[in-house]
Amino acid sequence: MLAEEEALVLEVEPFDLHGVRYYDLSVGFPDRSVQQARLGAESVPDGLQKGDRVLATRVANMVISVRRA
Repeated sequence: MLAEEEALVLEVEPFDLHGVRYYDLSVGFPDRSVQQARLGAESVPDGLQKGDRVLATRVANMVISVRRA
């Protein structure tokens, strides 16, 4: 099941692994649930910061990308 929902970035930590940029994210949803995701740079907008509002794309309740709302 594919869904897109507004979320709030609670934490964002960029890191490099073998020369490739990844992000560990925590996002909060309107129902007060929180999900963590490890995403590649192609799935995260540039300059993403804690407190940003985003649209989170989820597949089978796993966050696979975020984009600015």
